[in-house]
Amino acid sequence: MSDPIADRKRLTPSRIAIAALLSAGVAIAITFYVGNAGSPKAADCAPQVGAAEKIDAAAVGQLAALNGTGTGRGYSDMKFTDAAGNPVTLKDFAGKTLLVNFWASWCIPCRAEMPALDELAAAENDEDFMVLPINLDLGAGGMEKAKAFLDEGQWAHLPLYADSTFEAFKALQTEAVALGLPSTLLIDKKGCEVAVLQGPAEWQSADGINVIKALKSL
Repeated sequence: MSDPIADRKRLTPSRIAIAALLSAGVAIAITFYVGNAGSPKAADCAPQVGAAEKIDAAAVGQLAALNGTGTGRGYSDMKFTDAAGNPVTLKDFAGKTLLVNFWASWCIPCRAEMPALDELAAAENDEDFMVLPINLDLGAGGMEKAKAFLDEGQWAHLPLYADSTFEAFKALQTEAVALGLPSTLLIDKKGCEVAVLQGPAEWQSADGINVIKALKSL
């Protein structure tokens, strides 16, 4: 009997378009859980026009929806937890460029994107870069649901981190940085935002890898 997750079809342009619509629906659902929250801090994050332009130049084909920003938003103090429930912030990853992906096990486009993220992590994670997924399953059993989903998919290169309070995502939504799920931030070595993607992408593609190489070079 085949594994329903392992056999999941890859994203295609048409599936990405459908996933974007689903993501918009997720945004509406998430709104019920969020209220007013502080904006991302800009400390130590000067505007980076050149960095944004470099990412934009690389973001073609499968990554054409990626938007180079570099407007000075910083996320070093973004709080979440590791798989054991220990507190973590993005500051703990200082010195690495990051692909921070917000996802949930109930989010259909998130589930479709997971194989690509795992392949990207396997190919590109090193001392200069990391794929950092942050799960948003709510409730006391949220972490267990997320772990079961990752275990079922056998995505060994995707660690389990979680924001079960939604505090990190609230801040992003306040600034309209993230509208629905999945949402992805590209972060430089100082914890500063350089690009944003709403919706899923084939990150393991040649286009995705070119974007990551541009990020690493910042």
